[in-house]
Amino acid sequence: MWMQRIITLRPRPRGFHLITEEVLAQLPELRLVRVGLLHVFLQHTSASLTLNENASPEVRADFERYFNQAVPDGAPYFAHTLEGPDDMPAHIKASLLGSSLTLPVRDGRLALGTWQGIYLCEHRNHGGARRLVLTLWGEQ
Repeated sequence: MWMQRIITLRPRPRGFHLITEEVLAQLPELRLVRVGLLHVFLQHTSASLTLNENASPEVRADFERYFNQAVPDGAPYFAHTLEGPDDMPAHIKASLLGSSLTLPVRDGRLALGTWQGIYLCEHRNHGGARRLVLTLWGEQ
């Protein structure tokens, strides 16, 4: 079985947002897959995806603080500044974290660890709606 769907996530403020349930709600076919993979690809260069802690919101806030300190907005050494002081840092953060995840599927569910969830990492102050390409393949 192969299937692909493009979904649009609502705009979110800058930060690290748990989106696992929103992705799963858009992919009812996942329940049909006994063993397989779900590839999640973000079609943007100023946001990213990662897999991490799904319970404590403090972890997501700590991620945001860390990346803002590591790659500060408006640093004087950035030449790409036409789209605002948060744009070039957003590109760097997106490259560091990545634009895709490949996740195992087992018995109709994502085979994630107990405390793992999918994050949308919004690196712009006003990033807007974000598109994901979900590609599911596996055996029924």
